[in-house]
Amino acid sequence: MHKILLIIQREYLSRVKKKSFIVLTILVPVLFIGMFALIGYIAAKGDDFGDKKKIEVVDESGSFINNLKNTGSIEYVYTQQNFDTAKAKFLKDGYTYLLHIPATLSGIELWGEKNPSPMNVETIEGNVTDVAQSFRLKAAGIDTAVLAKAQQHITINPHNIDQQGQEKDAQVYASYGIGLLSAFLIYMSLFLYGTQVMRGVIEEKVSRVIEVIISSVRPFQLMMGKIIGIGMVGLTQFLLWIIISVVLSMGAGTLLVQHAIDAKTSQVTQIHQATTARTTEKHAQPADNKMGQVMQSLNKLPKVKIISCFLFYFLLGYLLYSALFATVGSAVDNETETQQFMLPITLPLIFTFALSQIFIMSNPDSPIMVWLSMIPFTSPVAMMIRIPFGGVTNLQLITSMGLMVVAFVFTTWGAGRIYRVGILMYGKKATYRELAKWFMYKE
Repeated sequence: MHKILLIIQREYLSRVKKKSFIVLTILVPVLFIGMFALIGYIAAKGDDFGDKKKIEVVDESGSFINNLKNTGSIEYVYTQQNFDTAKAKFLKDGYTYLLHIPATLSGIELWGEKNPSPMNVETIEGNVTDVAQSFRLKAAGIDTAVLAKAQQHITINPHNIDQQGQEKDAQVYASYGIGLLSAFLIYMSLFLYGTQVMRGVIEEKVSRVIEVIISSVRPFQLMMGKIIGIGMVGLTQFLLWIIISVVLSMGAGTLLVQHAIDAKTSQVTQIHQATTARTTEKHAQPADNKMGQVMQSLNKLPKVKIISCFLFYFLLGYLLYSALFATVGSAVDNETETQQFMLPITLPLIFTFALSQIFIMSNPDSPIMVWLSMIPFTSPVAMMIRIPFGGVTNLQLITSMGLMVVAFVFTTWGAGRIYRVGILMYGKKATYRELAKWFMYKE
């Protein structure tokens, strides 16, 4: 045990002290939050980043003049010219497209030098449809205001109730986001840190350092020390990422709320100079409420259960897959030879993560998701998707965790048998038959 602890200490400290570890630990959350902030900004200001489309409208019906709504990216300009004249000169006049609306409203055409984007076509179709429907309803004697009120969207508030009759709000979208994020982090970490274990084994094997180390420790002790040491590095990095991300997110959230309040304040000041203070409070409330609703939704999730399960499935999933990655590293002499062994190992994770995108929105507690959350090689991803939705029973959770522990013990034992032989094999390309022979060798 003392030798394993020494190996763990060496693997942990040698990686934590690297500049690359420190830089990545700080930069990754900053870059991710910055990326999402930039995406949100571009999405909100998307119209400012594109050229404005000027559309000349030839309205032969007379119903659309000054009724089509301009947007940030589309401006309608109406003309009294006939269609043939406008068609011959609209490009010379600097228009992007020519919209021809016949008197019968059938066969409406959009002309342009370049193909319009699908988004622009949908926007124009929607504008034309809204105006046409309004006129048709009025012609039929239907009050459009009454119809709009009758067609008002209805919001459903989902709730949960347990066997004891206790009620609580169902945090659907927060559960979806947290479940998908947790599964993604585990999915990526198993690849990232498992690959580090494999590369570390290959480097020591190729450099023949392993021959010196093996004279002092048993191969199984070396494998366990590397796995646990690198796992602790991953856990340390995740904890630091979470802390930095929370601090940055809180700061960004405060700035966004303040920006919203300032914007509302400026708007209200221009409109109602005399009642600035009172109106500002009223208009700033929705921004605070929206941010508060998001925080309340996250706070109502079972945080302790989610975090505890995340740590368990992260650690056990990492230990399980790292034992397999270490086996692959011991069986080859360079990374190019690992491809034949990597696909069978990583396929369960890839399959589960891809399949979960289909079932997570429709039915996270479907039989296939339940079974995937029980199988040790797929449960780290599948179970973390299901847990935030609250459909995992205690029996299912205990069974899944128990199977993970059993699978880890058995996999580590089997991987150790192959590792003890493969780590000293050089110059021979390993095959699955060779791995089976190494597994069967006696001590």
